[in-house]
Amino acid sequence: MSTPRGRRQKHEEHEEHVDERWMASYMDMVTVLMCMFIVLFAMSTVDANKFDQLRNSLATGFGQKNVGKIDTAQGTVVPADKVDSKDQGFTSLDLALKEVKDLTDLEDKINASLASKGLQNTVDYQIDQRGLTIRLVDSQTFFESNSVALVGVAPSVLDSIAAVLAPSKYSVSVEGHADIRHPEPPYPTNWELSSGRAVEVTRRMVELGGIPGARISAVGYGDSRPLAPGDSPEAMAQNRRVDIVAISDAPEAVRALIPDALVESNKPPGEQVPEKSPSKTPEKPTTKESGGHAAGTPPDQGAAHKTSPFALPGATAGR
Repeated sequence: MSTPRGRRQKHEEHEEHVDERWMASYMDMVTVLMCMFIVLFAMSTVDANKFDQLRNSLATGFGQKNVGKIDTAQGTVVPADKVDSKDQGFTSLDLALKEVKDLTDLEDKINASLASKGLQNTVDYQIDQRGLTIRLVDSQTFFESNSVALVGVAPSVLDSIAAVLAPSKYSVSVEGHADIRHPEPPYPTNWELSSGRAVEVTRRMVELGGIPGARISAVGYGDSRPLAPGDSPEAMAQNRRVDIVAISDAPEAVRALIPDALVESNKPPGEQVPEKSPSKTPEKPTTKESGGHAAGTPPDQGAAHKTSPFALPGATAGR
């Protein structure tokens, strides 16, 4: 009888510790948490010198050079009198004045090229925010009526202009315009007539004038951009034209100040025009005829001219 009682007592003592196995996992968790807090504490009190040594040691181990500590909070202060003042005071208006001078030089070269053939009175010039616009204004007919064929002095004039534009830095836009009357067949609208004349001028300046095709373009505006309002013979004569525009490559902020630069360049010495921020409102450009006189122009295109580049001035039937 004593044996079963001993077995039962031993079994009961064993069952008292069955539910205590969770303590092993609990102790593991507590140990991990303790290690984590120790690491956090150690990181919060890191020695800067020892940290740099550790960083450099790791960098050396990975094949990198010891670059040391870079202090970005310090710099070198250069006294104002040691700063190069080469570009000080060089404003946008100064750049606009330089651009006006470059465009004026281009105008003078074209005029000299035309003068060598006695054609200096066949064009008008206009400098504005776009660049230099050249318009043929001779009293002779440059295009046949209702045709895109070049006649009269037109080929010689275009060749003289192209000889100057070809080696220059400027891109060229050839822009055809027409008056308000409807053309006759084979041109259904003024778009075809004006663009056809622009293309004819462009081909002449590329194929015989030597202007690279990548630097020149042709566009026809029809009767959408008149220089003079109304349907009088004089107004229609001014609106029938082809403009050759040497486009300025200056930044937009500089080109916006070209009207101010034109005023500045025409003022007597000592009188200055205050520089102002570029305005979004277009100003009236200055148009200069071949004789050198300046005149204000209407806001449509920036200039009004006395004669048409491609028709007899005053003629009502020519297109």
